[in-house]
Amino acid sequence: MNYTEIMVRYGELSTKGKNKKSFISQLAYNVKRNLSDFPAVKIHADRDRMHLLLNGEDSTQIIPKLEKIFGIQNFSPSIQVEKEMPVIREMVQTIIKTIYQPGQTFKITSKRSDHNFELDSNELNRELGGAVFEVCPEITVQMKKPDIEIRVEIRNEGAYLSYETIKGAGGLPVGTGGRGMLMLSGGIDSPVAGYLAMKRGVEVEAVHFASPPYTSEQALQKAKDLAAKIAPYGGSMQFIEVPFTEIQEEIKRVVPEGYLMTVTRRMMLRLTDAIREERKGLVIINGESLGQVASQTLQSMVAINEVTNTPIIRPVVSMDKGEIIEIAEKIDTFELAIQPFEDCCTIFAPPQPKTRPRLDKAQAYEARLDVEGLMKRAMAGLKVSEITETSEQSEEFADLL
Repeated sequence: MNYTEIMVRYGELSTKGKNKKSFISQLAYNVKRNLSDFPAVKIHADRDRMHLLLNGEDSTQIIPKLEKIFGIQNFSPSIQVEKEMPVIREMVQTIIKTIYQPGQTFKITSKRSDHNFELDSNELNRELGGAVFEVCPEITVQMKKPDIEIRVEIRNEGAYLSYETIKGAGGLPVGTGGRGMLMLSGGIDSPVAGYLAMKRGVEVEAVHFASPPYTSEQALQKAKDLAAKIAPYGGSMQFIEVPFTEIQEEIKRVVPEGYLMTVTRRMMLRLTDAIREERKGLVIINGESLGQVASQTLQSMVAINEVTNTPIIRPVVSMDKGEIIEIAEKIDTFELAIQPFEDCCTIFAPPQPKTRPRLDKAQAYEARLDVEGLMKRAMAGLKVSEITETSEQSEEFADLL
């Protein structure tokens, strides 16, 4: 079918009261950004739904992109025809002949926004139902949950017909909940955490720690590829690479083995918070899940979290590994995440890290470091790039910060 328009329904946004207008305009902006490769598409967003006029653009390429945009409950691709009954009848017959499978049931649902049109909704339903029986005499009508529902809307500028309702990503438009910094490792959990935060409207920027030569170029690329998998849910994503080699070497040199992980995580959190402040973020997001590894016990969280008062959102904190993997598979990050490239969290990991580190000890060992100098040099070397679904990364520019 050669679609001419896609009608988008908002879902949860309809409950947003006075904020509804800003939610809808953010969604329109996100849709526009996601469809930047299709310049002919025109977006009209009103209170109840959004209309995308395709103007000849290929709907088969646009539909998969719309499925990933948070804030869309569902959408229906539709065909515009002239507002003349013979033309509408003919298009209904074309649709039913194209999609009907023996044994299926159908229903016509008409809506008349143009009240000057010759027939009202009930008359339209009867007339168009008759047109279906002319070409498929054996088909049956079913009012509740039919196999095929052909929707007809008579608007001022024409008649619109649709028969497909495609499920959207739900949630809230990315950007309506402020900005957060995602601590993105190369693992399974952090991309899922980023995805879940984006679903609630948070604009996510990815912070990734790299320690060359201990971590490889492939590990860095893997993190960028993971970011590219979740970027489309918001349109695009800033990826911030933090040089971490000097800090890790220094921690390894002066901190006892059992506390390497705790002090390393404290420095990561400090840096993420400094980046958040510089880039006007409100929160930090990470993939910590209680009790999975040594750094994710409650005692560990207390010892690490102490370096900041910034709220830390942990979307997967109470999930089992199986539940996290299920989401990772759904958003297509799982296969990437299990590639065996070492990241910063694993390169100097001691065989037996403290599972119940004491805060006072962590502070005492950390006092052996020149925290301020190490932070300053790492912040000076940040590299920022933009990640989109199509171009895994654009040109890197370190001087944007």
